[in-house]
Amino acid sequence: MVNGSGTRYGAIAQFFHWCTAILVLVAFIYGPGGPEQRVYSSAHEFDRRLHETLGLCVFALAVIRLLWRAFDTRPAAPDGPRWMSVLATVVQWVLYLLLLALPLTAITGAWLQGHPLTLVAGIEISPLFAASHGAGATFASVHEWLGDLIMWLAGLHALAALFHHIVLKDDVLTTMLPRWFPTGRTRSSR
Repeated sequence: MVNGSGTRYGAIAQFFHWCTAILVLVAFIYGPGGPEQRVYSSAHEFDRRLHETLGLCVFALAVIRLLWRAFDTRPAAPDGPRWMSVLATVVQWVLYLLLLALPLTAITGAWLQGHPLTLVAGIEISPLFAASHGAGATFASVHEWLGDLIMWLAGLHALAALFHHIVLKDDVLTTMLPRWFPTGRTRSSR
């Protein structure tokens, strides 16, 4: 099922979700982090290139996800307190905002510091505006802070899905899992 239904997300939305999660995690792991001298050192060249490449992929995927979301059918929210539904919606939109803001702050910070965007394929995209090192350092710091924030928020998002599955015993988690993924539930328990 490519499109979503009233009971679960479609295969494309599931692919976007899990691909985004994996890309963000790998980008976080390979982010060189730290002071500018460390990030742009030759010892961290591959990590930086991989991190920047994955960041661009995350940005592109987030834009595509948002476009797909505009046309796709999403499952209905489970029965429960209104605050849970509101909180889930807020967290989803904050995650989308972070998926867009993280790459944009990284690119802006690098360019303001006078560094090109460097990709794994050996492609370099030169800064599109004049250097302002102090502003670039600020954007780089914001990028690091947002990177930590998205990991915490994604972790809480995952814990909430597990809470729904294990404690509330509803189908929130299974709506985003492929049909073939074992959930430990039989059809009669749904």
